[in-house]
Amino acid sequence: MSELKAIIFDMDGTLADTEELHRRAFNLAFKECACPLNWSRREYKQLLSISGGRERIHHCLRRAGVAGDELQRTVDTVHKSKSVLYRQILVAGNIELRPGIRRLVEECRLAGVKLAIATSSSSENVNTLLHSTFGPDGRKLFTSVATSDFITEQKPAPAAYRYTLSNLELNAQECIAIEDTGNGNLAALAAGIKTVITTHPLTIDNDFAGASLVVNHLGEPGKPFRLIAGTAYDSDYVDLGLLKMLLSSAAGQYPGGMAKVASNR
Repeated sequence: MSELKAIIFDMDGTLADTEELHRRAFNLAFKECACPLNWSRREYKQLLSISGGRERIHHCLRRAGVAGDELQRTVDTVHKSKSVLYRQILVAGNIELRPGIRRLVEECRLAGVKLAIATSSSSENVNTLLHSTFGPDGRKLFTSVATSDFITEQKPAPAAYRYTLSNLELNAQECIAIEDTGNGNLAALAAGIKTVITTHPLTIDNDFAGASLVVNHLGEPGKPFRLIAGTAYDSDYVDLGLLKMLLSSAAGQYPGGMAKVASNR
């Protein structure tokens, strides 16, 4: 039986509900750069199947007929503008962590379980979000942070997770990943890491085949999660005890498609 030694979090949509902030920043950048794009909530939801903001811009501009040097130049200009605008929105706003995140991070800190982040976002975005939510020392809570600054293969490729395992000097069987998208789930599973999924309106209809547990959020005492798929072992919020049970058992994983809810009672 493997011992749980680390939890690896995705960032956007997992640690905090930031996806709408990203969409706003993209649209502001499109306007600022005179770029002929504007993403509605519906379109942005569809675009989340593409990991990485730069990759989403590239996809849409190419679809709009932009090509060659102009394509790459526009992608670079818009993405740079968007990144600055997004961090300004984060700093100006009152972004909150998703339910259960702060509690679980503190529980891990006290228990000596390592914390890591594997994200398609940039290092600056990670640092800004952690400072805004956990305070000036937020980055120090996480032993390893893998970002798009040095991981070129985006999810669902497992590169960010494999880098994180190497950096933590741990085996996949000693870690659990917490994700919010189908691509993130596939990336962690491809690295051999079991997954817990916390959905939100933009990802609720993703395919989470292979996940050990799918819930709407991590929950809190008195504010239980809603079980979507998997087995929760009579728990109604995600803590180290539940994660250890998921790590040591094959139960709760489902082989394909969106699974029916498995009773936890």
